Amino acid sequence: MFSSPDAQQAPTPGPGLTRAHTDATLASRVAPKHFVGATSTYADDVGTFNGGSYRISHRDTNTLLTIQLAVGCPIQARPGVMIAMSPSMSLRGSLSFGWMKALAGGNIARSTYTGPGELLIAPSIMGDITIIRLDGSNEWIVGRDAFLASTTGVKTEYKTQGLMKGVFSGEGFFVWRFYGAGLVWMQSFGAIVKKELADDETYYVNNGHLVAWNCRYKIERVASGGIISNWSAGEGLACRFTGPGTVYMQTRNVSAFVAHLGGDISKNR
Repeated sequence: MFSSPDAQQAPTPGPGLTRAHTDATLASRVAPKHFVGATSTYADDVGTFNGGSYRISHRDTNTLLTIQLAVGCPIQARPGVMIAMSPSMSLRGSLSFGWMKALAGGNIARSTYTGPGELLIAPSIMGDITIIRLDGSNEWIVGRDAFLASTTGVKTEYKTQGLMKGVFSGEGFFVWRFYGAGLVWMQSFGAIVKKELADDETYYVNNGHLVAWNCRYKIERVASGGIISNWSAGEGLACRFTGPGTVYMQTRNVSAFVAHLGGDISKNR
């Protein structure tokens, strides 16, 4: 739609134009010339890393991560996500203390699995898994609850967000910063959607749907009609990302889901 001749030669607004015409005019001004929509990550993902291989299967909301590890090769994962493993594998737990983690309420425990053998892990909620590849020169910001597992070359630390982002992004005041070299597996609530942003391209993501990103963003008001309209719509504020970069989103919102369950439980009492 954005690359058609009609969209490129939008009519001049005037009193005789319909709402559809004025919308087309606005779209021609703010949309990139070669628009690329958000893409799903439904197909199996198979790959290798130094000391092992992996397969992400049963995609969408019942995803499974199968990892094959060579002798002495370790990976780290969040506790409680293991489904099964070979008897030749070894498992060791560890705790990491720090005032930022304590304030963030994040998971300070890590499970380290060491090969040889096979390891099956899955998200702690009904969701998907996708992978980030770090080459030592790039870094990613990952939502507080999105981390699933990583190879040993990946380094992590908590990163603080500003007041507006902490309150309205749905991720809280602290998020993960991943850097180094290796693989990071992320989990989601619902399916994962990937959006590639070109230079200076912008994209809005609703609160609570972020998984990971490597481009800048800020909180903006996207709804009109006053505070009453914004409050009732639940979408008055959103995260505005600006490229170049990539944003991973989840199709379900944990807070909205919990609120929905709470409403159903209260009705049935």
